[in-house]
Amino acid sequence: MARYIFITGGVVSSLGKGLMAASLAALLQARGFRVRIRKFDPYLNVDPGTMSPYQHGEVYVTDDGAETDLDLGHYERFTGVSARQSDNVTQGRVYQTIIQRERRGDYLGATVQVIPHVTDEIKAFALADTEDLDFVLCEIGGTVGDIESLPFMEAIRQLHNDLDRGQSIFVHVTLVPYIAAAGELKTKPTQHSVRELTSLGIQPDILLCRCEKPLPESERRKIALFCNVRPEAVIPALDASSIYAVPQQYHDEGLDQEVLRAFGITDAPAPELERWDDIMDRQLNPEGEVTIGVVGKYVGLLDAYKSLHEALHHGGLANRVKVNIKWIDAELFEKGDDLVASLEPMHGILVPGGFGVRGSEGKIASVRFARERNVPFFGICLGMQMACIEGARNTAGIEHASTTEFGETSEPVVGLITEWMSSEGLQKRTAETDLGGTMRLGAYPAKLTGNSVVAGIYNATDISERHRHRYEVNAGYREPLEKGGLIFSGMSPDGTLPEIVERPDHPWFVGVQFHPELKSKPFDPHPLFASFIEAAVKQSRLV
Repeated sequence: MARYIFITGGVVSSLGKGLMAASLAALLQARGFRVRIRKFDPYLNVDPGTMSPYQHGEVYVTDDGAETDLDLGHYERFTGVSARQSDNVTQGRVYQTIIQRERRGDYLGATVQVIPHVTDEIKAFALADTEDLDFVLCEIGGTVGDIESLPFMEAIRQLHNDLDRGQSIFVHVTLVPYIAAAGELKTKPTQHSVRELTSLGIQPDILLCRCEKPLPESERRKIALFCNVRPEAVIPALDASSIYAVPQQYHDEGLDQEVLRAFGITDAPAPELERWDDIMDRQLNPEGEVTIGVVGKYVGLLDAYKSLHEALHHGGLANRVKVNIKWIDAELFEKGDDLVASLEPMHGILVPGGFGVRGSEGKIASVRFARERNVPFFGICLGMQMACIEGARNTAGIEHASTTEFGETSEPVVGLITEWMSSEGLQKRTAETDLGGTMRLGAYPAKLTGNSVVAGIYNATDISERHRHRYEVNAGYREPLEKGGLIFSGMSPDGTLPEIVERPDHPWFVGVQFHPELKSKPFDPHPLFASFIEAAVKQSRLV
């Protein structure tokens, strides 16, 4: 029988509920428990798929093709448990489901209301697919008091009563700000946040207090007194040197022990945290460093490339080096910025995924620089497509090579994918199809050429990787591109969709149509990122 941990946040957003959920799940997992984490998002989008990265950060994609909140990336990276469609629900999806049922007449003429119909749907989501689990952690997006989150708060209040006694607890993440002028930590915001939460019928069992300074014992007792929790259940959460230090930090403060106590579990084994110790040892004691230039279009917000950022650092962990990431706006190269001055200091160049024409010529110029200067290059999704267009223009003699994504072109080296095979059968798309949920999404297999560079990196010829794209490299251009030195070393099993290109005569030049960063973990770095950083290390020794 699964136990439920409901995680809420108060005072301000961005307190790190997702990281807290991932760290707590990792600690429980380290004690031998089977865990799964879920995210309830209160916005009215059906999923984040059509949202700007500047609005909500990256869109994280699961094996089963769900476009989800970026927190699910934290969940996977910390636990190694593959997320799925049922692990993220938005208020938009809840209402869409209910309205579809109402239109079909499933409610038999009843008046459809927030209570019980919306709350029942949320509860059903929380309870689904939880067989063989010990703990289900449910993170509620937003902050206490948001109008949007009220149905979710009511749903978990009801669910707490529906479940057996001792089967669920509430953890509230809150802020204890430091007022420099007074030289004090202030507990009043936390008191108000808990008061707001209790007014909704939810009494937290544990408080996780984000603070810049150590929380004195006297302040912990004060918070406990006014918030109706035990002093031991007030857990300080100071800023950490690395997100991968957080599990150990929370364990040292007693978070996992207090959670188990709240459930009445007294015989759990001590957590095995050796792999987290190894990660931190590699991070704190590097044997060198490299600088990677990421030439993208959403570089103004780090969360837009969250998984990519982490995967590059995972590659550093695999090679025991520090990875310095230089975020470069591709559009600046189109406005006259000195490309050579920006890219010459880089030991590796990465062009990530994205949508739209803005910055595309700057990305193509970056690919050319990496190819001509023999700098390790990694192209992901749109980055691979830009590598193919650059190769077509400059090594295959196709002067007007482009992509139909950017408008009509006489040489569509990249074009809209109109059909492909998935686990659900033949999928078809047109230019008029709705944007939401209509891309090639989720895990798809690929076959690698046996003697290729990437087959050596994977040590395999059959792989499966996660996709999120609407356009594909046109396999009809394979012959001229390969004559120009750009080899198609990975294809879909039916041989129609290019998955990987590489330049064997280059120190390290690989483009992939999928998103390998989505499967990288600190304790299991993705082989492509590990190999790319290894190549960057070699490059650093040449300059």
